[in-house]
Amino acid sequence: MKYNGLTDVEAEESRKKYGSNEIPDSEPTTFWDEFKETFGDPMIRILLVIAALMIVMFFFGYAEIYEPVGTIVAVLIVAFVSAKTGVASDKKYRQLKDRTKKDECKVCRNGVIAVVDVDDVVVGDKVLLQSGDKIPADGILVDGSLRVNNSALNGEAEECKKTAAEETAELSEEITGDTFVDDYSLFRGAIVFDGEGVLDVRRVGLKTMMGRMAEEMQEDEPDSPLKVKLSKLAGQISRFGYIGAVVIAVLYMIYFVVSAGGFDAYLAIGASEIIKDVVEAVSLAVVIIVCAVPEGLPLMISLVLMQNTSKMLDHNVLVRKAEGIETAGSLNILFSDKTGTITKGMLEVVEFFTADGTTIPLSELGQHSAVKEMLDLAICKNTASLYDAEHRVIGGNATDQALLKFAGEDTFRTLAGKTEYPITDSQGFNSSNKFSQVHLGGCNRTLYKGAPERLVQGAIGCLDASGIVKPLDGVALDAKIAELASKAMRVLAFGYSEQPLKENQVNEDLVLIGLVGIRDDVRPEAKEAIEEVQSAGIQVVMITGDRLETAAAIARDAGLIRGEADQALTSAQLAAMSDEEVKEKLKDIRVIARALPTDKSRMVRLCQEMNLVVGMTGDGVNDSPALKRADVGFAMGSGTEAAKEAGEIVILDDNFKSIKDAIWYGRTIYHNILKFCKFQLVINVAAVVVSAISPFFGIEEPLKVTHLLFVNLVMDGLGAIMLGNEPALERYMDEKPRRRDESIVSRKMMAQILVMGAWLTALSFLYLKLPVFRGLFETEEQLMTSYFVLFIASALFNGFNVRDDGFAIFARLGENPGFIRVFLLILLVQALIVNAALIPVTVFTWIGNMFSCVPFGLKGWGVVLLLAATMIPVDMLRKAIVNKR
Repeated sequence: MKYNGLTDVEAEESRKKYGSNEIPDSEPTTFWDEFKETFGDPMIRILLVIAALMIVMFFFGYAEIYEPVGTIVAVLIVAFVSAKTGVASDKKYRQLKDRTKKDECKVCRNGVIAVVDVDDVVVGDKVLLQSGDKIPADGILVDGSLRVNNSALNGEAEECKKTAAEETAELSEEITGDTFVDDYSLFRGAIVFDGEGVLDVRRVGLKTMMGRMAEEMQEDEPDSPLKVKLSKLAGQISRFGYIGAVVIAVLYMIYFVVSAGGFDAYLAIGASEIIKDVVEAVSLAVVIIVCAVPEGLPLMISLVLMQNTSKMLDHNVLVRKAEGIETAGSLNILFSDKTGTITKGMLEVVEFFTADGTTIPLSELGQHSAVKEMLDLAICKNTASLYDAEHRVIGGNATDQALLKFAGEDTFRTLAGKTEYPITDSQGFNSSNKFSQVHLGGCNRTLYKGAPERLVQGAIGCLDASGIVKPLDGVALDAKIAELASKAMRVLAFGYSEQPLKENQVNEDLVLIGLVGIRDDVRPEAKEAIEEVQSAGIQVVMITGDRLETAAAIARDAGLIRGEADQALTSAQLAAMSDEEVKEKLKDIRVIARALPTDKSRMVRLCQEMNLVVGMTGDGVNDSPALKRADVGFAMGSGTEAAKEAGEIVILDDNFKSIKDAIWYGRTIYHNILKFCKFQLVINVAAVVVSAISPFFGIEEPLKVTHLLFVNLVMDGLGAIMLGNEPALERYMDEKPRRRDESIVSRKMMAQILVMGAWLTALSFLYLKLPVFRGLFETEEQLMTSYFVLFIASALFNGFNVRDDGFAIFARLGENPGFIRVFLLILLVQALIVNAALIPVTVFTWIGNMFSCVPFGLKGWGVVLLLAATMIPVDMLRKAIVNKR
């Protein structure tokens, strides 16, 4: 090697001046950090405030300890489940990284070649690069020539040629997509495909392109749409509860004053009685707040997300962060990689045609034996690739490998075993000739493979579909080549000559066998999935490091570009536009070509500023910052660990169809959360109203604190199982996306909650006041116990109502067997609580006393369940009226 490199002293000075090449890893997730993060949830904070109030009232003798203790236990369960899930995912990825050996490189130091850790490279180092090496830092190629794979940086596995520049050449400060494919710039993370050269290191560590990406990954992630919606719901519920509590407390005090015969008469009863009334009014206000706040909602959401993450594995979707799957259902715009996601991720022969312009379908090529035989020889005998013992194609470049796969292993091995086709002379492909040639001794023919423009100019004829030599029709051939070029296909021609091989020349008697179109083709299932996602109102933008022409052609085939308004832009064009200009044109953008990692992050930021929910797919290190910044990042299963760590969801089969399934299940989860909210808020509204106005009807505490505990925790926890597993419906994909800040409770949903809450409230007072019902029970305690059963059973029957916005409330119960099981389980638990006193064991007596329940007869149970079932016809009537409008 002609370079002496740096001395150890110079290397240390460079490290002090320009910094280390180490890119710091993110801090590991700890259980305590994840646990604490749960308490930032606004709903959790409201629950803790309520628990604190109830504890204070307990010490003053105005409340039971069960409610605050139960609420705190529920909060701790939510925090524990969330923290455990988060730490497990992070630990799994860090263990995988720890098992991976650190990258090393060959550096010239002190006049000799030394192997050092990549982290030890400094500015000024001369790094020897050879085939298969990973480039350790950003810099300039100052000696040799290379072919480089930049896919870790720009997502495209194209072979990029690099030639040596003068040592005085500068590494560009402004990196664009074109910089990656210039003549001499090299970047950390890229792989040397072939060749040998020397890298002059110019930037290290966080100053490299990869380092800048790592820094972007340290930025805080935005709140998920679900968290935003829950914050809004928490605020609405808080205002409802607090305002309602104050109003009821004031009305209660007015009731005391009126009952006493006026304000003066009330003051005359004495301070001790007034204080007692005030405490009673405040106690009622706290009960109102407890009724209003849905304590079980955070637990329900945690359970629903956990239940559905396992289902997604059947659809090749691994959910790393549970909230990511719900967020997928809220997407407004999705930025998708091209290679391997929309396309198959590998070059393949997609079309064959003879030189007269006749296309022969690939499946029918075997029927044209004369053409097929010559084509097989031209491919299998004139290639740098081969099949290994594991049946894999190795060696050669990507084009050679695609051609050999097209020919097939059986054909390759058959021809390799035939002695009548010995290779007597050959010349490999080079960039000046643009063709390769090989002479076969047995048939005395020279076979050619190369660029059409090189072979056509020497051709005297061509084979037709029957294998007969015909005159060459240059016009028809040019038209066919132009057609394929417009589809971003690389066209290769094959021919043969009866003369010996002539170096660097095409023989004058060349006959064209035919031509093939090669490209990384669109996945058939991806095209269908893109159409479904677009039908769901989600804008899909292909963002790729490929050339604009290639990207636009693929986008047309995939159904992304359909009309004149649909735009395909390059990274340079995007950089020339202001943020406001990009936002203005965003709705029409379908392709961003030659994209940089910074382009992806910028597009995510701008979309979020427009209040859009953004999804980003990616597989390389280059994608990691954008994956992390997006509302939901879809990392590809075949991608880098950095990408998987940054994403919320890993697409195991790298298929766009699986992304569509993730969106579908995300929407299903959100619908199930809405169903649960309707289920729970009907109970809460009724509980608030009944508790608030019952004193004015002479009924004291129709629902005890322990009853509210049962409603808010037991019912809600099991309700999550009832409604969290409702099946995914195709019609969810026909809905338009929701806004990030859209309220969970829509007007239509609020109408159902208020109507059914009002009916349950009316049913409660009719039951408690009408003599026909009171006469069914021997004691007041039995009546109040039966009312507790009526309240819970009514809520359970309302569970059927929320399953469907129409009348199909009993449909697909077989797909959610947990619904009926939980329905019956809750009734069984309630029956045990009511009849606990019949069991002569101390603990059961204590349970009966805790819930203020006494046994009552079967006749009472029958009437209660019959009245509770009226929730179904009442809601059916409401739906019939609403649907007529």
